[in-house]
Amino acid sequence: MQRWRGLDHLPGGWGRCVVTIGVFDGVHQGHQALIGRAVKLARQRSVPCVLVTFDPHPAEVVRPGSHPAQLTTLRRRAELVEQLGVDVFCVLPFTPEMSRMPADEFVHEVLVERLHAAAVVVGENFTFGHRAAGNVELLRTLGNRFGFVAEGAGLVTAHLPDFSNGGEDEVTFSSTYIRACIDAGDVAAAAAALGRPHRLEGIVVRGDGRGRELGFPTANLSTPRFAAVPADGIYACWFTHSAGGADRVLRGAVSVGTNPTFSGKERRVEAFVLDVDEDFYGQRVALDFVTRLRETVKFDSIEALIEQMDRDVVATRKLLETP
Repeated sequence: MQRWRGLDHLPGGWGRCVVTIGVFDGVHQGHQALIGRAVKLARQRSVPCVLVTFDPHPAEVVRPGSHPAQLTTLRRRAELVEQLGVDVFCVLPFTPEMSRMPADEFVHEVLVERLHAAAVVVGENFTFGHRAAGNVELLRTLGNRFGFVAEGAGLVTAHLPDFSNGGEDEVTFSSTYIRACIDAGDVAAAAAALGRPHRLEGIVVRGDGRGRELGFPTANLSTPRFAAVPADGIYACWFTHSAGGADRVLRGAVSVGTNPTFSGKERRVEAFVLDVDEDFYGQRVALDFVTRLRETVKFDSIEALIEQMDRDVVATRKLLETP
């Protein structure tokens, strides 16, 4: 898969293509269906499938300070869409100038003049252009004028268990819904919508060393600025890092919070990796959140905390018997 930053360096002799456009944060099951449709059309037409996304998030440019929690880094997003068959991952820098571009100008300049789109696939609620004036209906109208087909794909829904009443709820898969699940600590519901566990990436940095003193040395993650960090609590996670050029997947019990037993002030993400005693300092690692074991609790004694940590490790080991 090719990765482009902007449209200034398109390959020579670039022909027609099928384009899908969106932020695609999370590449959740709704996104997967949308992208799958675009890939299918591209294969039918024997042309490349180009996914167009934006950086930074448009919300941060239009309304500074409103950047939503980020479900996936751009690098992770590229990895996921490549697995879906996308041929080109194109990131358009979202600038104030782009935010003021009229919808018809965006279509003409980006989709027609630069990408030579033969078909464009977007979500049925897709909007674009200055003040979000463009929608699927306008895209179809402009497609008729400029010679491309426009499709608005329906939203993906599913019936998921509602444990509060023992029934089921119909859920529309969206990045907003998944962020709400993660913010509440319901990483299992987030995984159901994503089609895989929610992943948090970061660099391992030095901590206080308190975990090692307690017998549970931890890898402390420094996460990206807007990363979607789950609610405070203890989680069973898969811990992934690169070893010898290949990914190594280990089991981890992860604490998110301020360490209230020690009157901590700084919110941290700390992973105790089972069955190894290694220093991961300086490495880029990933945590895939499987389930929340419990809430964060302030213990009356260090002994009580250690006993509970022992139980957390046993629970994690049982839940994550195989990767």
